[in-house]
Amino acid sequence: MNETMIIGLTGQTGAGKSTVAEIFQLVGFSLIDADRIARQVVEPDMPCLAELFDYFGDGIRNADGTLDRKALGKIVFTDGKKLESLNSIMHPYITEEIFRQISAYHEAGRRLILLDAPTLFESKASDFCDMILSVLAPPEIRCERIMKRDSLTREAALERMNSQLPESFFIQHSDYVIRNQENLAGLHAHAEEVARKIKENYQAQLIK
Repeated sequence: MNETMIIGLTGQTGAGKSTVAEIFQLVGFSLIDADRIARQVVEPDMPCLAELFDYFGDGIRNADGTLDRKALGKIVFTDGKKLESLNSIMHPYITEEIFRQISAYHEAGRRLILLDAPTLFESKASDFCDMILSVLAPPEIRCERIMKRDSLTREAALERMNSQLPESFFIQHSDYVIRNQENLAGLHAHAEEVARKIKENYQAQLIK
């Protein structure tokens, strides 16, 4: 869509992407939260949830018919092929909703869009992004955050971390990298600087 810039926000789990997303929103970017969309597409009676039950079986189904996320996580975060299967089922539904939200923002005159997507590369959503921003952090810091955030054991947190792409991949395939290893004030300053640079780049493109 003309005059619309889509920034893909991704990176390592537990690195602080949500904080960076909040900062970008404060300076005028519209947010599309792929994690929230991923939860929406597996709500009861959604076709995506039915496909997951068909593939993974009743072991991931709660008694009330909802998705047992912990049971699913135990399956996919210890088996790379099962994780690929999960992604192949969910990504088409997620991508469809992402495009719908991009179109809605465009119609509303919002031209700077931040797509917060942990599996940005795996889902191929990076293909329709104009720029990629990755957030990285040291392994031990990420592990502690994941354990606290998701109420997981260290072993389970490490399994999630190890199921992701390596740090080198994010560095090689990103236009900007934010390293979250300072205090919160440092992260805010770095994120605001990157947001400013992206806005300047956007304005320069409009002039051309």
